[in-house]
Amino acid sequence: MGWIVRLPFFVILMGLGAIAMIVPAAHGAVMEDFNTMRVFFYGFILFSVLTLMIALATAGYAPRSVARSQLVGLLAAFSVLPIMFAVPFYEAVGNTTYLNAWFEMVSSFTTTGATVYDTAGRLSPSQHLWRGLVGWMGGLLVWVTAVSIFAPMNLGGFEVRAAGNAGKGASGAFSQIAQIADPSERLVRYTLTLTPIYVALTGGLWIGLVIAGEFPYIALMHAMSTLSTSGISAIGGLYFAASRFWGELLIFCFFIFALSRLSFSRGLIGERDQGLRRDPEFITALILIGTVTMLLFLRHFIGAADQAEPASAQEIASAFWGALFTVTSFLTTTGFESHYWDGATAWSGLSTPGLFLIGMALIGGGVATTAGGVKLLRIYALYRHGEREQDRLLHPSSVGGGGRDARRIRKQGAYISWVFFMLFALSIAAVMLMLSLTGVQFETAMVLAVSALSTTGPLASVAAETPIAYSGIPDAAKVILAFAMVLGRLETLAIIALFNPEIWQR
Repeated sequence: MGWIVRLPFFVILMGLGAIAMIVPAAHGAVMEDFNTMRVFFYGFILFSVLTLMIALATAGYAPRSVARSQLVGLLAAFSVLPIMFAVPFYEAVGNTTYLNAWFEMVSSFTTTGATVYDTAGRLSPSQHLWRGLVGWMGGLLVWVTAVSIFAPMNLGGFEVRAAGNAGKGASGAFSQIAQIADPSERLVRYTLTLTPIYVALTGGLWIGLVIAGEFPYIALMHAMSTLSTSGISAIGGLYFAASRFWGELLIFCFFIFALSRLSFSRGLIGERDQGLRRDPEFITALILIGTVTMLLFLRHFIGAADQAEPASAQEIASAFWGALFTVTSFLTTTGFESHYWDGATAWSGLSTPGLFLIGMALIGGGVATTAGGVKLLRIYALYRHGEREQDRLLHPSSVGGGGRDARRIRKQGAYISWVFFMLFALSIAAVMLMLSLTGVQFETAMVLAVSALSTTGPLASVAAETPIAYSGIPDAAKVILAFAMVLGRLETLAIIALFNPEIWQR
């Protein structure tokens, strides 16, 4: 076990990815899909041997900086591992191009959930299972690396609370952990701690969905998609799910793990005394969800006032639930659309503006969760800074209270949050420009850019005036979106930190 831990981070991930190919191979054998079974089993053998050869070649490798090596390995994981994942998938599907298979794997592993195979029956259940499994593994990787790699380096949203600058390490508890514990040992410790929680939550949701009346295979796909916030589905989302309201209610309860890291990692990152009731991310999420849901509901309620026949209580409740579930789903960047989402449109005769959902996806979920976007903690820091500046306009001699942590969030935290927000906006503009150069129209380019950088693939089919099919965009645009997904998953600050001279020093 010790020699495995000392291997480069990327090699370990490559080996785990090869072992995961056994799952669709076994499922294909059970479903008598022998072509998929054979291809994925051969893929397991091929990439296991390749991983073993690379492991032997790098067994004595000792990086000058383990933290930098892990950060580079994480970047390589999201950009290179999908090439490996796409090989058996491409061979199993058959009537597709390798570019589409690679795009699908990048989308799945970054938990984006954008798919070019939106035609019913195009993929077999075992091939859909591989998409969901890759997305699930990507979500687990984000859980582990956020706490073990990003937190000590003040990246991924942790820089908002830290006194140090992003990418340089924390000056408080995190720096003490980084000095005492070896980064590899920290990665192993958090992996052993968080993986059972992740697996147990997925299994619990799976069993709950089956009890609610969902087919076991579909329930497993939706359970993995919910925990990883990938939104991957074998039936095109929850609209066609058999569990209907009770299944959506179960999934809604599990959205909490994408809104706050304290729901699953409390005590791991120096926040032992803070619960959900005092968590600014969770409170901010509740305010946003409640406000946007009420705005959408009131819009439809006023629109329905002109209808000849008054709506029944059941129709009103269904419309409210559809808005509540869908808004929460897009805030967590999962992108599941409620079965009752269209009920509000039928009730009032008004179409729901997709700009609301784009805004929710841009904000995103919590720090150190599988959700993408700008993150709730950065939005909270910007809000508190604006609130303090307004107080200073009214009372110039006032002193801001709240303690040291609150002052840090309002000052350094708000500053770095604004820097990230500008980088995020510039990234959207750059991706839109590159997509426009490939022939994609402006509105389509905007929706696709936001969906890729916020890792909310289903946004393309809901936010635009007419649904956008990823299979219909040019190949060059798919390549651009794939790299945008990697950028949105890792965040701009993490990639910029690779050029920080301090992490290149011993």
